[in-house]
Amino acid sequence: MKVLVIEDDPGGRAVIAQGLEESGHEAVCAEDFKSGLRLAREGGYDALIVDRMLPDGDGVNIVKSLREARDTTPAVFLTALNDVDERIKGLRAGGDDYVAKPFSFLELLARLEAVTRRLEAAVPETVLKVGDLEVDVIERSVRRGGTEILLQPREFRLLEFLMRHAGRTVTRSMLLEGVWKYHFEPETKVIDVQMSRLRQKIDKDFDHPLIHTVRGSGYCIRAD
Repeated sequence: MKVLVIEDDPGGRAVIAQGLEESGHEAVCAEDFKSGLRLAREGGYDALIVDRMLPDGDGVNIVKSLREARDTTPAVFLTALNDVDERIKGLRAGGDDYVAKPFSFLELLARLEAVTRRLEAAVPETVLKVGDLEVDVIERSVRRGGTEILLQPREFRLLEFLMRHAGRTVTRSMLLEGVWKYHFEPETKVIDVQMSRLRQKIDKDFDHPLIHTVRGSGYCIRAD
């Protein structure tokens, strides 16, 4: 595990770095807000340990900045700011845990390991398959029977949502919230139009359809 330690106290920084290295991990250290933010944005870390009271800023804004950039690297705050309001502030900014000073290194290590395990367990699949249809959500590519299929961004999100619920009926409400982020039923037939376009690309030139209408309920993608 490679850990970025953002801590202005030299003694505390040394204890954490030594403890991590003795536990078989790699520690990269920053002593202030500016360098901590720069290193955090560069990425490549399995977890962050972040002090709140840095000489040139509040560490909570480092984590907040990462979350706004969709960086989900686990972050544990390690700070003397330990009242309930400060804990809430840190967690709402995107922190995964909050450890008060003075601290036990073994507890800190255990909490780091816990938040990294949770992230690993929550990582979604990046290659989705139903029958001969394959969707790579990282490359944003779609292939069926080895043939590449080009989709518009909305069509891709619609297909990805169906694939992540493969074999199950997906209701119109689920699609509106999961794909369009609507929490109401629009007056237009937005789902019908997009589903028709998607079917033209996914099923039209193939022997067996994968996208099925579940009458009165919604849709289902499955390989019969």
